[in-house]
Amino acid sequence: MTPDQKTIDALAAEAVTPGRLLIGGNWIEGQDAPLDVITPITGQHLTVIASASVADTDRAVAAARAAFEAGVWSRAAPAARKAVLHRLADLIDKNSLELAVLGVRDNGTEMAMALKAEPGSAAATFRYYAEAIDKVMGEVAPTPQNVLAMVTREPVGVVGAIVPWNFPLMIGAWKLAPALAMGNSVVLKPAETASLALLRLAELALEAGLPPGVLNVITGPGAVTGQALSLSMDVDVLVFTGSGATGRRLLAASATSNLKRCFLELGGKSPNIVFADAPDLAQAAKVSAAGIFRNAGQVCVAGSRLLVEATAHDEFVSMLADEARKMVVGNPLNLQTQIGAVNSLRQLEGNLRFVSDAMAEGGQIILGGHRAHEATGGYYMDPTVITGVAPTHRLFREEVFGPVLAVTPFTTEGEALHLANGTDYGLAAGVWTADLSRAHRMVRGIKAGVVHVNTYGGADVTVPLGGMRQSGNGHDKSLHALDKYTDLKTAWIQL
Repeated sequence: MTPDQKTIDALAAEAVTPGRLLIGGNWIEGQDAPLDVITPITGQHLTVIASASVADTDRAVAAARAAFEAGVWSRAAPAARKAVLHRLADLIDKNSLELAVLGVRDNGTEMAMALKAEPGSAAATFRYYAEAIDKVMGEVAPTPQNVLAMVTREPVGVVGAIVPWNFPLMIGAWKLAPALAMGNSVVLKPAETASLALLRLAELALEAGLPPGVLNVITGPGAVTGQALSLSMDVDVLVFTGSGATGRRLLAASATSNLKRCFLELGGKSPNIVFADAPDLAQAAKVSAAGIFRNAGQVCVAGSRLLVEATAHDEFVSMLADEARKMVVGNPLNLQTQIGAVNSLRQLEGNLRFVSDAMAEGGQIILGGHRAHEATGGYYMDPTVITGVAPTHRLFREEVFGPVLAVTPFTTEGEALHLANGTDYGLAAGVWTADLSRAHRMVRGIKAGVVHVNTYGGADVTVPLGGMRQSGNGHDKSLHALDKYTDLKTAWIQL
């Protein structure tokens, strides 16, 4: 049931408790000076969070290792782990409105979306992997009669998880749930600008019965906490969602430390390809607008490059711009808002620089291009549509991570495919066509981990999300995610 606005406003008026570190089941202050939390809704101070030092990070890793070696979780019966994760999912549901409001105040996602995409998605993800725990089987290999060969899965040990500021609960659950389901211990590092909901999630995990030390949470600057986690000699696997630049630093840190496995989801510049024979151009325009402008464009799979067949270009761009004009930009705590706040002033300024650069390179602004509601002090931006974007332009090639859509026409299917694959990324894509054969050809030809056909977005936890090329490696969601958090062990037994 959708909550009423008065309840949301009442929760939003409450003071936010300062965040602390969770290490070994204890909530403690960080050794470094606390960090201010600025809400993007007004640009004002909201609370503070602890800032973990390198020593704090090392203690968190040690606590995770001690819990793992003690076997309180790693050797617990599958049914016992399953029960705890189900209880955690129930607690997320019970506290869903509190979690959503807390997260919106922290990172600016519009409330209507946050309810579904944050606590709603997180609860579903924990239930999915809870149910997977006692259904992941080992193998008996075909061997001669005098040999028994068994293949079993074992938890890897200590997992370091670095989570971004967009959808912290959803993406956090994508990493925490499968890692915990397989019996690992985790050190979680949230983004500095979106830590509050994950700290509350950690409280609920302890309440659900997760043993102390199995989940540890360290907040603070990535240059300190994230780097210390990546350089740790006692982290077995590092999982990360964020920028390519940071992903490269994590890989380098792995090489100079213990060669920990790194699984990286590094964003994209996803093409949304509209052929003139799309089944319903009006519906395609409506979905495509949501596919780039929801959450102020701060979605890793956002369809940020619109490739339109030339014969439908002007009509479709006009329809999409009309849909975007209808979308309400404003206070994300208002249930009527469809485009919330940009996460930070730094991000907003970066978005606006992309617009300036696009204009300098010959792009034409059809809609938006400006900061919105500046008088509130918050970080808002109008949905922006820029046509005439060539493959050589910065806006075509680089991820904005904001409500800015680059539009490029094409004339043939081959050209559309060439343009779609014309960046270093390969995370997601969309294809709109009534031609079934063309749809299959495009799905096969596009270099992306997820290709939507006659829709954009909506893929649930049952299917994997992962990138090709410089969008990263490994997969979140689905049973395939379990591969990151387990080792295969072969027992070759002479009978």
